[in-house]
Amino acid sequence: MRLSDLAPVYRALVRKHFPNARIVADRFHVIRLINHHFLACWRELDPRGSKHRGLRSLMRRHRHNLSPEQQARLAAYLAPHPVLKLIYRFKQRLCYLLLKKHRTRKQCQKLIPRFLRAVYQLRQAGLPQLVQLGETLHSWSKEIVTMWRFTRNNGITEGFHTKMEVLQRQAYGFRNFQNYRLRVKVMCS
Repeated sequence: MRLSDLAPVYRALVRKHFPNARIVADRFHVIRLINHHFLACWRELDPRGSKHRGLRSLMRRHRHNLSPEQQARLAAYLAPHPVLKLIYRFKQRLCYLLLKKHRTRKQCQKLIPRFLRAVYQLRQAGLPQLVQLGETLHSWSKEIVTMWRFTRNNGITEGFHTKMEVLQRQAYGFRNFQNYRLRVKVMCS
């Protein structure tokens, strides 16, 4: 099993060198991709509102993480924007669907049609950002659906990568790769 951050090059390499590996999309990256396209669509629909930092924070979060006051503020903003309200609700439903974990094969079979229907709706949306998101989710649908069965993520790898980036910044680059390699082994062990 290989985790993927939705990079097509990575998927091609895994398929070439590990033909029997099962590729699983990383949940964090899928949700982040959905939020990215949603926020880009929001910028097109309401450029002024999308620049408001407080609203941006509310729009990014999952609805269940909002306090009642924050939910009221968000509802007040969305009330005069029916299209944006519809897109926001769609995004929330899609994210909740993708956040499901520890599912059996039978449970996954019930979730797959809901996911495919959402992808179809995105591809037919007519808004460029949402259509592009639908195309991406369609091309990664097998890997995304697989993540319901497998709950691992690549958080450890991301953490090691961050440590290595910090090390490079602190050292202003190593002239000797062996020294860099040793330092990485010490930091990430």
